Amino acid sequence: MNIQSAISREIFVPRDEKLLVAIEVRRRMKKKGLSFLNAGRKRDYLTYLCLSVTNSRPAQVLVTKVKRYRGTRQFAKRSQWSVEQLRQVNGINPDKDTPEFDLVFDRTTDQWVASSAAEKCMFVQVLYHACQNYWETKLAQANPASPGDQKIPGAPENKKSPGAPSQTSFVNCQQKLMGDACSVNMVIYRCKIFLNRMKNSMTANQGRPQREAAVKASRSRSRSSPSPPVVRKMGNVMRRASQVLSERGERLMRADDKTSHLMHGAKQFHTSTLICSKLTV
Repeated sequence: MNIQSAISREIFVPRDEKLLVAIEVRRRMKKKGLSFLNAGRKRDYLTYLCLSVTNSRPAQVLVTKVKRYRGTRQFAKRSQWSVEQLRQVNGINPDKDTPEFDLVFDRTTDQWVASSAAEKCMFVQVLYHACQNYWETKLAQANPASPGDQKIPGAPENKKSPGAPSQTSFVNCQQKLMGDACSVNMVIYRCKIFLNRMKNSMTANQGRPQREAAVKASRSRSRSSPSPPVVRKMGNVMRRASQVLSERGERLMRADDKTSHLMHGAKQFHTSTLICSKLTV
């Protein structure tokens, strides 16, 4: 079971909510001068930013912060905001994929760094479309059209009432995250997230065989000095394990390059389709 499924089963299903997306995040340092204080400090918990929608009507879109402490498998809900409290989503850089983003609420501003740029892009994309659907539904409920009313082309739309809450604004976000090719981008981002998690897992496990071998070697030395053939055999095993991990890393890099190539092809196909549709019209 992956992390998103575990969070959904433990946190959101008991509250009758549907989890749309969950990503791992960490706080972004506001002052560079204090970065050395936390350089050697290891986090004792993991933070996940989740987007969910209630199953009850009218549906509510919620942003929830969930934590899991190291050494445990249980998740704990920490903070939750409705989309009406979310004033702004800042993508930081509108020109390229970056893991940094800000969420501005009524009384607080959270500066986050996702575990990868793909996870941040997927979260912003899902959040944008969820906000669009929520505000469109809320506007339709506030201004119901009578059966005899018909929308005249070019006629001005009804403005929202002065007391209505302001909609969430998305600034410095890439246009592709708010375009029509959301399904294609979603598949690409999920592939990148999978590859990134595989790389992180391999990097974390790469030093494990060496540490275990060093511990075994120290124990064996404390008992009795190993013979030269045993030392050579252990060195060969270590070199072989390092070579296998290096080959796997290269295969993952090639798969990442193929994913980028597919994303570029999908964009070209989407652009050519739009051009053909305009020419047909």
